[in-house]
Amino acid sequence: MLGYIFAGLALGSIYAIAAAGIVVTYVSAGLINFAFGSMAYVVARVYYWLNVQLAWPTPAAAVVSLLVVAPALGTVLWALLFRGLRDQPQLIRIVATIGLSVALPPLTIVLFGNTAIPQAPGLGGTPPRTFSVLGAVVNLNQIYTYAAVLVVVVAGSLVLTRTSAGLRVRALVDSEALTSMSGVNPSRVGVSVWALSGVLAGLAGILVAPTNGLTVEAMTTLMAAAFAAVVAARLRSLPVAVGVALLIGLVTDIVQKYLPPSSSFSAAVLPSIPFAFILVFLAVYTWRGGQTRDQVHGGSLDQAIRPAAGAAATGRVVASAGYQSRHLSALGTVSGLVPMLILAILPAVLGGYWLGLVAQGMAFAVIFLSYVLVTGEGGMIWLCQATFAGGGAIATAQLVTVHHWALLPAVLVTAVGMGVLGVLVALATLRLGDLFVSLVTLSLGLLVEMIVFTLNVFDQYGAGVTLDRPGFATDDLPFAYLCLAILLLFGAITVNLRRSTAGLALSAVRTSPSAARTIGLSVVQSKVLVSGLGAGVAAIGGALAAMYSGTAVPKSFSTVGGLVWLAVVVTVGVRSVTGAVIAGLIFTILPAVCQTYLSGQWAQLPSIGFGIGAMLLVANPDGVVAMHARQLRGLVGRLLRGRTTAPSPAHPPVPVQPSTERSEVAR
Repeated sequence: MLGYIFAGLALGSIYAIAAAGIVVTYVSAGLINFAFGSMAYVVARVYYWLNVQLAWPTPAAAVVSLLVVAPALGTVLWALLFRGLRDQPQLIRIVATIGLSVALPPLTIVLFGNTAIPQAPGLGGTPPRTFSVLGAVVNLNQIYTYAAVLVVVVAGSLVLTRTSAGLRVRALVDSEALTSMSGVNPSRVGVSVWALSGVLAGLAGILVAPTNGLTVEAMTTLMAAAFAAVVAARLRSLPVAVGVALLIGLVTDIVQKYLPPSSSFSAAVLPSIPFAFILVFLAVYTWRGGQTRDQVHGGSLDQAIRPAAGAAATGRVVASAGYQSRHLSALGTVSGLVPMLILAILPAVLGGYWLGLVAQGMAFAVIFLSYVLVTGEGGMIWLCQATFAGGGAIATAQLVTVHHWALLPAVLVTAVGMGVLGVLVALATLRLGDLFVSLVTLSLGLLVEMIVFTLNVFDQYGAGVTLDRPGFATDDLPFAYLCLAILLLFGAITVNLRRSTAGLALSAVRTSPSAARTIGLSVVQSKVLVSGLGAGVAAIGGALAAMYSGTAVPKSFSTVGGLVWLAVVVTVGVRSVTGAVIAGLIFTILPAVCQTYLSGQWAQLPSIGFGIGAMLLVANPDGVVAMHARQLRGLVGRLLRGRTTAPSPAHPPVPVQPSTERSEVAR
């Protein structure tokens, strides 16, 4: 038992270091860093390159990785991204850091290669030296882990409470404006905090690599496990976060003692323990009526001088006569129909390999339409849409292949079932703020992936369950048009929902939640509606994707992969049906183009572009499609105004304010 306790404390210490890094950045910048795992991967990969590939001594590799590369990484990311996120809405903050988490690993692969590293050396060397303590074996990696967490906790507490640097950090937490007025440069404090976060991420990544492997999935699991401790600490209490992290590590390893060592059940349960902690803590907080909504960052002065999110998007008017308004409206309709017409023609003019990619892209476009419903219309940041898509695929395959149902009833029943689950998720998370919703849905996705998707009845040793296409759409061309028809159906439903009373209520809440509450607007029913509809659409899209490949493989619908899907949709436009269509085609065609015409690790360029596109959400919250549509409408509007500038005695011109015209052009 003592050996399991030592191993559990070591694992919990790694979680504690990661949790400390996440808490420190949240309390100082009001930002949950979803890219923490990717930062850990980058630094750990640099350490592996120095220590193994270049044969540097362990101390030298550790010093360069943790004291040079890690703080430099945190500083660069602060300058490029993090410092611009402080005053952004929660959706932009979350998606931008998710975009960073998507872009960093493939960029690292481009630099260091795509070598699989199932086990990497830690700070104790390979193999690490072992010691006997009270009859139990402790290795040098574990000892270094214990020492690291003691240094982080003790030194961190002393710095925050006993030094002037800690006083500046705590002042920045309370009010950035008052901190500036007192002569302290908030930027210097901020860059120091993010440099420290880079060190903690790198340290956690190097320490966890010997046991969990040096992979993106392992680092994402590390980050998600640390989120359990952060949620328990309500995002702010460092001692509570460290204590809960140690408890998670102990529970994980002690439970391992009583489970069969070679059982698939054990392999599924053990990694899911941290995510179960998240759900338990959130359930307890909700049951007690605790405040789990997003906390407003900064003091009263900060709120007074901070520009309202989305203020630039309010009050948009078309400053022209009815003639121009009608033509601009018609232009908007045409701009939405043109991509659909191109999409209808595209399968007929392509063939072979590229036709198959278009068909697959349309199937993914149906999945991506669920993001438009849940996030674009409902304003909810769900990170488990891949879980609903995977559930639709494997459930449909089970009903059709194993239980011999007809395909159409199987798809409909599966969609309804996933829709009910989506409603339950919405009801369970409506009281939570955007940040907690993203955390709980991420945990839910990982939990289902580890416990349900790994069951051999669904996985079939990695081969999945066969799911054939309908008899009338066995070829790629008719299958592409089948996906297009389904896409048009749910696209029309989405557009009509947007124009309905429920859609207008959702739009009002997205624009200004405070104003919506002031006028007594309730959107509970509307959010439940789009949640169920979004989950059902994701299930249908997942079934279509499985039909395209011929098998429903649960690993194809990983939660980490779903983060990439979100990055793609947000980059193109998460509030646009056209954006979902374009995103689906880009997601399948762009990687194929890179693999065909580029070699080696350069095939990672699409993932890098997807991540960078999500990061650019800070500058363009509406996505690429909406940006170009506004530019086109602004151009046509200027041309139409130019045609109606000559005064008419019967119809005098409507005066146009220069500021309104400039803002319309800029948008």
